Amino acid sequence: MTQTMRAAVLEGPQRFSVAEVPVPQPGPGEVLIRLEGCGVCASNVEPWEGQPWSTWPGAPGGMGHEGWGRIVALGEGVQGLSVGDRVTALTERSYAEYDVARADMVVPLPGALDGMPVPGEPVACAMNIFARSDVRPGQTVVIVGIGFLGAILTRLATDAGARVIAVSRRAETLDLARRMGAAETIPMDDHWRIIEDVKRLTGGRMAERVIECVGKQWPLDLAGELVAEGGRLVIAGYHQDGPRQVNMQMWNWKGIDIVSAHERDAGVRVAGLRAAVDALASGRLDLSPLLTGTYALDQLGEALTATRDKPGAFVKAWVAL
Repeated sequence: MTQTMRAAVLEGPQRFSVAEVPVPQPGPGEVLIRLEGCGVCASNVEPWEGQPWSTWPGAPGGMGHEGWGRIVALGEGVQGLSVGDRVTALTERSYAEYDVARADMVVPLPGALDGMPVPGEPVACAMNIFARSDVRPGQTVVIVGIGFLGAILTRLATDAGARVIAVSRRAETLDLARRMGAAETIPMDDHWRIIEDVKRLTGGRMAERVIECVGKQWPLDLAGELVAEGGRLVIAGYHQDGPRQVNMQMWNWKGIDIVSAHERDAGVRVAGLRAAVDALASGRLDLSPLLTGTYALDQLGEALTATRDKPGAFVKAWVAL
C-alpha cells in the first residue's frame, strides 16, 4: 500500500489545495478505509467561506465526514470487520484518499449497494431526525426547506402515513418534493402568504409537525408560525453562523414541543447509520435523484460553490476518490 495520499487542505477562505500527505495509520480499535467517495455537506459552506473564529490551514481531508470505501487495514483488537469489507463510516477527514475510523463507527455495506455511492452519514442524520420527529399516520407535516435532507424526510414522513406539505424556494426542489411524495407544495417567497396557505390547507389547525431544514433565521421564524397548538417543531437545519432569536411568547402560548434534532451521542449516531444502510439496501430510500453532482478532489471548491448557490436542479454534490 502506498505511504502517501492526496488530501484536500483548506488554505484560507474559499481556497483549497490538494496536498500529498502521509496515509494515516489505524490505532487500536480503528480501521483504515480507502475511500471511494465523500458527500459534500452544506455545513461545510460557512467554514469554507471563512468564519471569524476560523484558522488556517485546516487538517488534511478536514470537513469531509460523509465517506465510504473499503477497509484496507485493521488496528489491534478489531473484530467483526475484515480487510476488503465495503463500508460507510462516521469520520472527520474524508476529503482524502484514506481515512481512519473507529471500528464501532463503521457499518458494512451489503451487496445490494455494490457500485453505488453511499454517503451514509447524511442519511443517518435524516433517520435520526425522523425518529425524533415522532411522525404519526394522519398527521400533517410541514417540511421547510427541500434539499437532500428535506427530500428524504418527505419520503419518510409520507411512507409513515403523514400528509406532507413541502415549502421551498426553488421550483426544481418543489418538483422533487412532489416526486418524493409531498401532497402539497408551497413556494418559499412570502412569509405571510405561506402562513395563510398552510392555514387554508389544514382548515385553520396548522401542522402537528413542522421540520425546519434550512438553518437560517427566517425559515426558523416561519416554521414556528406553522406549528399547530400542542404540536412539535423539529429543528433539523444546522444553525452555525451565529445566535438566533425566537418568538418564545408564541412558542409558550401554543404549548409546542421543541426538538433540536442534531445527535451527538455516538451510539445514537451509529444506530442511525445502520438504519440508513438498511433503508438504502431495501430500496426504501433511493439516492439517485438526490446525488446530482460528481466532482474530483481538486474540484472541491466548485462542489462547495454549487452547494452554496444550488444552480438549477442541484441537490447534493459528492467527491469521487
